[in-house]
Amino acid sequence: MIKKFIFAVSFLMVIAVSAQKKNDYELVTGASEKLRLAMISGEKSVLESLILPELTYGHSGGHIDDAKEFVDKLVSKKSDFVTIDITNQNVQIVGNTAIVRHHLYATTADLGKAPGDVSLDIVLVWVKMKKDWKLLSRQAVKAEKKK
Repeated sequence: MIKKFIFAVSFLMVIAVSAQKKNDYELVTGASEKLRLAMISGEKSVLESLILPELTYGHSGGHIDDAKEFVDKLVSKKSDFVTIDITNQNVQIVGNTAIVRHHLYATTADLGKAPGDVSLDIVLVWVKMKKDWKLLSRQAVKAEKKK
């Protein structure tokens, strides 16, 4: 009887952990999509809701923005994404941390610059805070155009 009880509890725990991982996967991919849309729209409140104050946002050219610079550049259109297409996305969840890798192809209209195209490989680090996933870090590197 005890063996059956232990087996049943173990089985239920495995199912619960598996369901939680699937739910976290969906929440992380959802947060990544909200970030993509917010970077296009430049909506300050949405951008701020998705990031941690400790954000470190690395550009492919080597410059690193903090949370305030990241938001201010998108809101002011100093950094203006007209389109952002994401491909080859991979999500890995380790405890309360998620690593998202993808290819980003975007068209830009940065303030004071000619329209442009960017092709980048990106890594995002998300941290689970209560029930929400918040962006802690982002790093981009220049990539071959994959569109």
